[in-house]
Amino acid sequence: MSELTQPEAPSSAGAEDTPVRGAEPPESAALAPAAATDAPVARPRRTTVLLGAGLAVVGLALLVVGLLAPLVTVAKLALVLVGLLLAGAGGSRLGRAVAGPGFDLTYWLAMAWLVLLVGVALLAPVLPFAEHEDVASTLLEEPFTRPDLTSEHPLGTNGFGLDLLARSVYGARSSLLIALSAVVIGTVIGGAIGLLAGYFQKSVDRVVGVLTNSLLAVPPLILLIALATVLEPKLRNIAFSLALLTIPSMVRLARATTMAYANREFVVAARALGATRGRIMLRELLPNVLLPIVSLAIVMISILIVAEASLSFLGLGIQPPAPTWGNMIAEGEGDVFQEHPQIVLVPGAFLFLTVFAFNLVGEKARARWDSRSVKL
Repeated sequence: MSELTQPEAPSSAGAEDTPVRGAEPPESAALAPAAATDAPVARPRRTTVLLGAGLAVVGLALLVVGLLAPLVTVAKLALVLVGLLLAGAGGSRLGRAVAGPGFDLTYWLAMAWLVLLVGVALLAPVLPFAEHEDVASTLLEEPFTRPDLTSEHPLGTNGFGLDLLARSVYGARSSLLIALSAVVIGTVIGGAIGLLAGYFQKSVDRVVGVLTNSLLAVPPLILLIALATVLEPKLRNIAFSLALLTIPSMVRLARATTMAYANREFVVAARALGATRGRIMLRELLPNVLLPIVSLAIVMISILIVAEASLSFLGLGIQPPAPTWGNMIAEGEGDVFQEHPQIVLVPGAFLFLTVFAFNLVGEKARARWDSRSVKL
């Protein structure tokens, strides 16, 4: 037993020469790898930023030249297209280098367009726009002027000398007001009905299901035409008609989401603690149902803008000379479009960009807020 002794401690010289496991390396050794790794990481990022900024500047320069230079139409379109592509590629590179790989340039451009459109539409009465509605005041104006960004009418005029830019902005006021009002009405009514049907189920759910399916059985365009022939073509009546299109979808989404949360632990606990049905629906279920409904409502705005434009195009919506995108496009019917394409292209571009932006923002919101969406 005497031979089983502890091993002798190493000498001081050996302890200094032998590295101890877990001990921190000297400061110089710790800083050397960091300096070696930081430089290669910083250099590609700096290169990406410079390349993205360069592409964006060149693209914007080509875009400005294509819009302002006195060139033939084909050359102007080519410069504008190349400029947009280069500016988009440069902006994407620059955004990913600064904000990370999840940066989506299209989404931020859509948000910027919506903010700009809503802001200009709200401030339209105080902005220095040309005449947009009063035909009598434009008798001396030249009709069908072509777009010229340096002129008094940057996007041209229609057959009555009314400014297309001003009409497009005021048309945005009508379209957005109708679509937003209809979505708010449909969301409140449809969400409340769906919440009740999903919570109580049984007979309430069966009655709501019959009414919802009956409303869905009627083709939307026929329903809108029937309502437009009965009601006067006013903003309030059109918003009410379009709200009927949103109610079934909101009812179904609210009902499905409520049923998914009705038997969750926090609802069962609230019920066991003696909470009333109204408190459970308002305090426990509504916050979970609200976010998916809001994401669908954003997408529904784009659908209702197209529906309102369709009614106005058919002459069943807002009547000229009051501008909406639909009746502005209708002014280019026949041979007018062949000779003066800006009559259709200007409001069509406003309509396309707005609908595209609302769809993109709505899909992003649905992917983030709707628990049923699957992230691949």
